[in-house]
Amino acid sequence: MKKRDQDKEYTGESLRKEREYGLYWYSWLWTALRPFAIGLCVLLVVGGVVMGGINWVNRHFFAPVNEQDHQEIIFTVASGSSLTRVANNLETENLIRNRTVFKYYADFLGYGQKIQAGEYKVSRDMSMQQIMELLTTGDGNPITRNMTVIPGWTIRDIASSLKEQGAITDEEQFLSLCRTGQDFSAYYYVADVLATANVSSRLFALEGYLAPDTYEIYTNATAADIIKKLLSQTEAVFTNEYHDRADELGMTMDQVITLASMIEKEAKTADFSKVSAVFHNRLKLNMTLGSDVTVKYVSGVKRMSLTNADLQVASPYNTYVNKGLPVGPICSPSAAAIQAALYPDEQFVADQYLYFCSKDPNTGELYFSRTLEEHNLAVSIYAPLWQAYDREQGL
Repeated sequence: MKKRDQDKEYTGESLRKEREYGLYWYSWLWTALRPFAIGLCVLLVVGGVVMGGINWVNRHFFAPVNEQDHQEIIFTVASGSSLTRVANNLETENLIRNRTVFKYYADFLGYGQKIQAGEYKVSRDMSMQQIMELLTTGDGNPITRNMTVIPGWTIRDIASSLKEQGAITDEEQFLSLCRTGQDFSAYYYVADVLATANVSSRLFALEGYLAPDTYEIYTNATAADIIKKLLSQTEAVFTNEYHDRADELGMTMDQVITLASMIEKEAKTADFSKVSAVFHNRLKLNMTLGSDVTVKYVSGVKRMSLTNADLQVASPYNTYVNKGLPVGPICSPSAAAIQAALYPDEQFVADQYLYFCSKDPNTGELYFSRTLEEHNLAVSIYAPLWQAYDREQGL
């Protein structure tokens, strides 16, 4: 064979073998990569389906109701609102797409226990997640406030303080509720007061029963809500032991509160039990109690020195004219005054102290006497101090 023919034959064989080798290599590579290629295709298909599903769920449940609506709406979460109520209100305002999804999603992520009462600016371009997070931050406004009732305050004092603090807006409404007491007859002691024959003679049926203390109240509490809270504290203060002691003395709870209110106004805490002893002694002897503070309550007079005309004011509260306790309490007594009314100073009771007067208007120190003669002498000594005090106060 010629060399040229041999070269051709060699070249052809080589090409054939190279082609066979190349096909083998591609075949082997495809065999190796085929499962991965198929898996990748499956993942792409499944991923597409999943993403499509996620997008559908997001559009129908989680996305903003209207991405083009930027107008802010005031949404209120009332104090004590449940997660269900919040979700219902959001859907009613068209701020979320589905209340059920909101409720369970919030509950699952722990937002349900974190939502705070308040007023929020929400818009329909906010997602459900954004709204949920907003409602857990609070609106920056407190939902509670502290209020204090000072021992010795009257209902008018309490109403004025509440109005000043912004706890109530209508002072007269508060006074009206306290004047009749009808809305609070569920409290047994209020029911007892309302059942008395002389209740219509009282300036306020609830006077004496709005217990002094410091309270935490909701900023949206109504006048009735506040009154109920104060009445509940009176119930807590007047324990079963006190009821038993009142029975021992032959007194009703209302009589004890009335006596305690007088003690509160007449003396400093250190003298409470002594003043109580004087009043108990006079009640036993069927004397008039002769208490200036009862006259001041009904007349509004602030002077220490009362005139004869002041002392003759016609009122069932006037203990100079009428024997026994006044028609009702004249202020909110402290727990200490109530205790003193129930447990007068035993030595002062035994020694039959029947009189007292102010010894120092600035300190509140009192002078106690057994006899009228001794009392009149004390009055002649200390009366000029009372008059000077009234002048200093511009009364």
